[in-house]
Order: sequence, then structure tokens, then C-alpha cells
Amino acid sequence: MNDDKSLFYTGTYTGADEQGIFLCSLDLHSGQMEIVNGVDGIANASYLALNADGDRLYAVSETDEGEVFAYAVNGETGELHLLDRKPTQGAAPCYISLTRDGSHVLVANYSSGHVNAYKVLDGGELEPASVALHSGSSINKDRQEAAHPHSVFQDPEGKYVLVCDLGLDEIVFYRLEEGKLVSHHTVKTAPGAGPRHFDFHPSGKWAYGINELDDTVNVYALDSQAGDLKILQTLSALPEGAASGSASADIHITPCGRFLYASNRSDDSIGLYHVDAETGLLTAVEWVSTNGKTPRNFAVFKGGYLLAANQNSSTIVSYKIDKASGRLTPTGYVLEVPKPVCIVPVTPCKH
Repeated sequence: MNDDKSLFYTGTYTGADEQGIFLCSLDLHSGQMEIVNGVDGIANASYLALNADGDRLYAVSETDEGEVFAYAVNGETGELHLLDRKPTQGAAPCYISLTRDGSHVLVANYSSGHVNAYKVLDGGELEPASVALHSGSSINKDRQEAAHPHSVFQDPEGKYVLVCDLGLDEIVFYRLEEGKLVSHHTVKTAPGAGPRHFDFHPSGKWAYGINELDDTVNVYALDSQAGDLKILQTLSALPEGAASGSASADIHITPCGRFLYASNRSDDSIGLYHVDAETGLLTAVEWVSTNGKTPRNFAVFKGGYLLAANQNSSTIVSYKIDKASGRLTPTGYVLEVPKPVCIVPVTPCKH
């Protein structure tokens, strides 16, 4: 791929007999997008993770009998070839990530409360290494009747594994010791918040979480040595006057550390926040429409673009990011993809 285009993979809510993971391209001059190829054989590929070398892609199959898939990536075409598939021993796996050193794959199972760690073998295949089971509940009787791990990832220094559990109102810290998930510490959010997704400031000083059920964004002081978080600030994830829909979804900070974005499925928007360079605190700036329905996930790209996946309108839309203000301007380009729910850039964002 030349410098004029960037590739990305998209996971979708489709059946195993349909193409479910698509390789797409983004024109870095215009924001236009195209589908390059796709692969079938996986149902509900709702979250994807690409390794640092870009030669292995991992995906969850968000079904009642959850699975994780491992693919080899063709270096010339980007096409995916199945290497391995393993059960998660849980239900509705909705998030997958790799440890910082690429040695393990981590999976969160929303419905059953399971969290998995798999060892990545030399050929990219997966070997089950550990399973942790969350249990409990919180105050929202409809959505927090049980544990619901919604994301799992490693801290920037690679010391701890963090799990956002929507059902427990907790961010659970583990140590990964020879592939085993060992309980370390638990951080409580506000009752009924429903922590969903998370991102880290590039300085390593702060972290940011989005809470699905009360539509808020939390700013945390991050202690990577002790494995702890302290809440510094809580803001609305919705514009003033908007009715809460208990549907805030995704959160990402730009590599420069100055801008943070959060998606909302209740009003189909993406919010922009400015990050204070001294304190890490946020100031809400604006919300822009995703020009579609149910923006579950989005991603920031090199060259200053943001792409949002509108699940229920089956579209991906692109925006140009203003380098000075972080404001989003629609490019006018829309890519039709069946129920897109995850976007993973092939080339990490450097802008």
C-alpha cells in the first residue's frame, strides 16, 4: 500500500456463511473508502486485533458458544487465511486484544463473565492459558444482573491486564503470570455507570474510560507501578440537553495526546474533548453526527482521519481531523458494509 492510502480491517455482525471480516482502503487525500476483499466462515466478528508485525489478525465470534479465530495475513494482498480457532468456554465474546509483547491474546466474554488468556504460538496459533470468571451484580437490574466483561487490554507498561466489567461497575486488574490471570486489584466506578471501553494517554499519566449505562466519560490518574486508578473527573458523553440512552460506546485519544473522542449510540454522535496537557482533564468541545445509526466503534488514522462504524445503517463514514482543534469535518464519503462494528487500522496512527 502506497503512502496515499491506508488499509483497515472491519468486523461485522454477519452470519458464518457471509463475508464477515473486510479489508478496506482509505484514501488519505480525500477520505474515500473502498472494500478490497473479505473473508467468510466466522459469525459475528464483533472485535478484531492485529499484531504489531501486521501478519496475524485475531477475531472473536460473538455467539452463544464463543470462539476466537486466528488468521495469517497475506503480506501482499492483506487477505486472511485461517490458522486456528478455539472455544472461549464462554458466551458472547465482544472484545479481543494482544498483550504489549504480543505473547498472549486476551478475550472478554460479555454474557458469561469469562475472561480468557491464550498463548500465541510461533506460527500464530493459540493455546488456552487461563480463564477467569467474574461474578456479582450492580444496581441496574436490567443490565447489571450479572458480571459483563466488556473489554480487556494491557496497561502501557505491560504489567497488568485490565478488564472493564459493565455488570459489576468495576475495572478489574490482573497480573499475567506465565499466562495465568492472577487477581491484583479492583477499582469501582459510580454505581450504575457500566464501564465499557478504555484508552490511555500517550504520556502514561492518565487513562480515560467510557461508561455505557450512565453515558459518562471518566478521567483517571494512572499508577502503572502499583496497578491502580484514581478518578479525577467525570463528564457527560452526550451534548447538553440530550436524553440519556444508556448507549455510549467507544473512546479513543489521538497519539498527540491533545484530543479525545467518544461515540454515542443514543444520539448517533461522536464527541470531541480537549485534553489539558498539565492535568489530563477534559473540556467538552463539540458533538458531530455520524450520519448513520448506532456508531458502535471508530478509529483514528494517520493523515488525520477518523472513521466511524454505523452498525444499524450498515455504513462507515470518514471525517477529516483539524490538526489544530481536533474538530471533525465529514468528507462526504460513505462505505456500505453489512453491520460494521469494529475498525482496525493496518498502519498505526502517527499524526
